[in-house]
Amino acid sequence: MLVAVATFLLIIAGANVTSHDAGLAVPDWPLAFGKFFPKMVGNVFWEHGHRLVAAAVGILTIALAICLQIRERRSWVRKLGWIALAGVVAQGLLGGLTVKLNLPLAVSAAHATLAQLFFLITVSLAVFTSRAWLDTQPLTIEPDGASLRPMCVASLAVILTQLALGATLRHSATWDQALPTPLLVAHICGAVVVTLVLGTTVALVLLRHRGQSWLTKPAKIAAALLVVQLGLGLAAYVTRMRSPYDPQPLNPMIAITVAHVACGALVFAAAIVMTLRVFRSLRSGRNEYRLAPA
Repeated sequence: MLVAVATFLLIIAGANVTSHDAGLAVPDWPLAFGKFFPKMVGNVFWEHGHRLVAAAVGILTIALAICLQIRERRSWVRKLGWIALAGVVAQGLLGGLTVKLNLPLAVSAAHATLAQLFFLITVSLAVFTSRAWLDTQPLTIEPDGASLRPMCVASLAVILTQLALGATLRHSATWDQALPTPLLVAHICGAVVVTLVLGTTVALVLLRHRGQSWLTKPAKIAAALLVVQLGLGLAAYVTRMRSPYDPQPLNPMIAITVAHVACGALVFAAAIVMTLRVFRSLRSGRNEYRLAPA
């Protein structure tokens, strides 16, 4: 849980770097102006602060991986701990590469997208090691009709794609530039797809399993966060369009866009929990496969 929360805070810190146009406030890496701790003034606060939070997440991930090797009996969970460690190392290297190459769009977007994938791993580990997961006794056979398992996986896929599109859009233009129309249209269309797929999945969970809070709770949270996220996305666009000639970036735009990024990560987290619980609790009458047991 601690690593997952720290990763969420790291996503917020990264969003602040982009929103403040602070990506190259510190021009060298891994040091900052040749120091470990430079003066935290101006945009250096956001850029180097982001690095410090990333370093803390890296240390926590190392501790988590070691703890899993010592205390965890399930080999696949121990392996996931090493995958998390590899992910945080790769994320740090990508972050350094963005500085070394002067913020190329492809690398910056990949850095932001990998952050979400790492968040997926940390949230999953929190679920797998929770007492509720260990105490839950599967299985309930799904009724006839669309299976929730592929619907949940589809929801995760479209959310991750939308997060990648959003990251690409955010890194494609600074505040004093117009957003690329093709990317903007793709992001809007992605929001529609996420709403339809995730909305359908949530509706199926609530209709079929209304008495099982284990499944319905993350579904309700995902639905509520999706509504908030759509509102924040609209607010971010409107706020940006209303002040094209003002000194940039403006604090309202920064606050709304950072909140939009943070809420997107929370939607993803709620969908992850819902998906894992569906796999843990349900099976199809046509398929005996289930997620690895405790």
